[in-house]
Amino acid sequence: MPFAFKQASYLIVGIALAFFIRNKGLIRLPIFWQGLYLLSVVLLIGVLIPGIGVVRNGSQSWIPLGFMNFQPAELAKIAVLGVLANSLADDKKSKRKVYVRSAILLLIPISLIMLQPDFGSAFVLVVAVFFLLFAAGLPLKFFAAIGSTGVIAFVILIVSAPYRLVRIQAFLDPWKDPLGSGFQAIQSLLAIGPAGLFGFGYGNSRQKFLYLPEPQNDFIFSILLEETGFIGGLIVICAFLTFFTTSFMMAARTKTREAQLMIIGFTSLLAVQTFLNMGVVTGLLPVTGVTLPFISYGGSSLVMTWIIIGIIFNLSNVSLNEGRR
Repeated sequence: MPFAFKQASYLIVGIALAFFIRNKGLIRLPIFWQGLYLLSVVLLIGVLIPGIGVVRNGSQSWIPLGFMNFQPAELAKIAVLGVLANSLADDKKSKRKVYVRSAILLLIPISLIMLQPDFGSAFVLVVAVFFLLFAAGLPLKFFAAIGSTGVIAFVILIVSAPYRLVRIQAFLDPWKDPLGSGFQAIQSLLAIGPAGLFGFGYGNSRQKFLYLPEPQNDFIFSILLEETGFIGGLIVICAFLTFFTTSFMMAARTKTREAQLMIIGFTSLLAVQTFLNMGVVTGLLPVTGVTLPFISYGGSSLVMTWIIIGIIFNLSNVSLNEGRR
């Protein structure tokens, strides 16, 4: 019950902020996104300072605020996509300047997030930025160069941190270490496998009782499938697909390039995070600590998700209204 009351309060705050942001013209100003980007970088630096940031599950990613633990990486995702969208929409800049600026704007927060370390948030942000850059019309040779660099960096990250290699090995064969590195993946599959078509019913999950770690956070989709079965999971997936499709359609109808790129970037961010989470709990991807938007427990994730909704509606409504003038 404490989880339910806290999550309800986070939900109320998130929805209130979404309605507040929906009607604010400040969202359209480049200076707003530049300021938000600088703030997020400062917070990412602050969370690494002992005494300010707190460690949970091996990552120093949270700043305690009393009523909740705030995760600066969640704000950084929004800030990076917003400032990049504004930069990419500026046709007056040379392509080389755009490439260099985009790389710098991304690498600074990504480096700070990896120092926490929070590989899941960094991966989600990088992939969302790739979608944004693709929508902005950057040439394929740019993605080939960045992709090659990314593969090399990914290998270095795995080699430099043995626990990441262990996660890859656990993904390939979780039963090799069922009580260690493969424990979460196995317990998640044990929750999903027996659920059948309709599941065990609301509240009747067995795996959430100290079997499956983080059942209210990263592995909430496992519990949802256990209780509602294939049909319940299919309904949730269809709801997400409807939301993402609608958001991309809203982007297509906007009249300004900045708004279009921002909506694409923010929608891609939520889409990547959603399918990464679902892929992890169903055993299709290695275990990574990423929450399921709208559903997982957590104040920072839920509030920031609703802030993104407010921004999308703001940009869509403003752009459409400007186009009618």
